[in-house]
Amino acid sequence: MFIVLALLFIALPIAEIALLLKVGSGLGFVATVAFVIFTAVLGAYLVREQGVSTLTKVREETEAGRMPATEMAEGVLLLIAGAVLLTPGFITDAMGFSLLVPAVRRAVIRWVAANSLKASNGAQAGFVFTTTRSSSHSSNQTRKSSGASTKKGNSASKPKDKVIIEGSYRESD
Repeated sequence: MFIVLALLFIALPIAEIALLLKVGSGLGFVATVAFVIFTAVLGAYLVREQGVSTLTKVREETEAGRMPATEMAEGVLLLIAGAVLLTPGFITDAMGFSLLVPAVRRAVIRWVAANSLKASNGAQAGFVFTTTRSSSHSSNQTRKSSGASTKKGNSASKPKDKVIIEGSYRESD
């Protein structure tokens, strides 16, 4: 992770400056600055258009009762695209414009999802909540429930009087 951050914060700005100087020596200072400003304005416009489209998709998915996970991830990538497009430089512009292509965004989302599953060693997120009930009518009982809620219609499992619930939290794989 350190290498990635070092490349991002040290090597990328150095490469951007070197490329700007190289292009500036060929095109001239004014043309290079104008091109950088043009790409920033064009990028901001395109990000805005695609952002509005993505927000519309999020609203449609939400109204249909579905979780708009892909659309939310695309929104984050559009935010990143906007940030790098507003950063002066040709390398960041190429990265930003590539994130404006929907197929590229979907590929990035798939890659991040696949690598985040590898990083977690395939463990599923969740918890086990263990409680111990104490009452005058019964001995100590232990009840486990996973993160998902379950409904039981059994009235025998419901406490009849005041119940003191003692619990502890532990993570399980």
